[in-house]
Amino acid sequence: MSLTTVLVVGIVASIFVGLNIGGSSTGIAWGPAVGAGIISKTLAAGLMTFFVFLGGWTVGRNVMDTLAGDIITIPISLESGVAVLFFIGLGILIANVFGVPVPTSMTTVGSIAGLGLATGTLNFETIGWIVSWWVVTPIIGFWVGGVIGRYLYPELNRRFEITTSEGPLLALDRRGTVPTPTLGPNTTRRELLTTVLVLIIGCYMAFSAGASNVPNAVAPLVSSGALEVNTAIAIATVAIGVGGFTIARRTMESVGTELSDIPLLAALIVMLTAATITTALSAIGIPISLVMAMVMTIVGLGWGRATRPVRVRDVRDVIRGDETAEIEPGALTADPNTPVRQIGEEEPREVREASDLFNPRAVIKYVSMWIIGPTVSLGLSYAFFVAFPFVG
Repeated sequence: MSLTTVLVVGIVASIFVGLNIGGSSTGIAWGPAVGAGIISKTLAAGLMTFFVFLGGWTVGRNVMDTLAGDIITIPISLESGVAVLFFIGLGILIANVFGVPVPTSMTTVGSIAGLGLATGTLNFETIGWIVSWWVVTPIIGFWVGGVIGRYLYPELNRRFEITTSEGPLLALDRRGTVPTPTLGPNTTRRELLTTVLVLIIGCYMAFSAGASNVPNAVAPLVSSGALEVNTAIAIATVAIGVGGFTIARRTMESVGTELSDIPLLAALIVMLTAATITTALSAIGIPISLVMAMVMTIVGLGWGRATRPVRVRDVRDVIRGDETAEIEPGALTADPNTPVRQIGEEEPREVREASDLFNPRAVIKYVSMWIIGPTVSLGLSYAFFVAFPFVG
């Protein structure tokens, strides 16, 4: 098989990986905004494509360097790069079968590490550094979500509750010589401000997805020298964009419903936290799963809401007979008789335990895939390159 044919196969494999990345990442970044009727699926996919390109072109280069040159001590040959992309695609397929957002960065690292183990070229220092951040990231996401849910969310919800009114957000005032944009018939300034905030956070999320995921689709080919970095980023961006316009149309409708039924404000807090963690780690060259930070932030928010402490001031008011005093519900252990608000709800409801605010089984499935995904890709990659050493 000629090198040209191998390269074509490699590019096709990269496009397949990019399509699936676009399908899952677009849903994560824009699902809440689309679900709230703030933005259409088509516009969401367009914004996703642009900001993915921006993230991949800037911060994503640091992750590209790690994947293409730091995990193993030799360049990845073109044949090896195509094989690695095959195992990345296989990892995506397995995750899709189980209905779990794809841990693409982890699968990519596992596939490249398998090659390194088989050829005796694995950089254990780099792998140890990456894996340590895989352990720390869920802790950070859970801690941030827990603090916000336990101490800050009720006040944030009172001040920044996001609502949408009927009718268009903006209209044109044609009374003057030149039509000027104005608020829609039912739009308030607060609604306009929060809508702009939703769009900004969605764009930030897309930027973060590009920074972490663009290298996953093309780094093996860049390492081989078969593709120049700028060309590779362009190919990955187009593939992710096509995935956003096609596969993601369904995922944008269903994002967030399995782990926790949370309103738009809570979703934006999760998105902002996850995007910041992912962008920061991408900036220092750590391949990280965006989904990992999101899932554990959601779990932290649910746990924080279910364990909110009772304020001494409110207890004193109740003891004095002030029936209008509002007691912050919950304690470190959830009492079956203690009313607690779900994230964003104004009316209290009965909650038996913290798990009422998120689905523990879903969390176990996600965490299991974070372990199984890279482990399977590493094992299969290692076995393949041991069996076919000429490929390495």
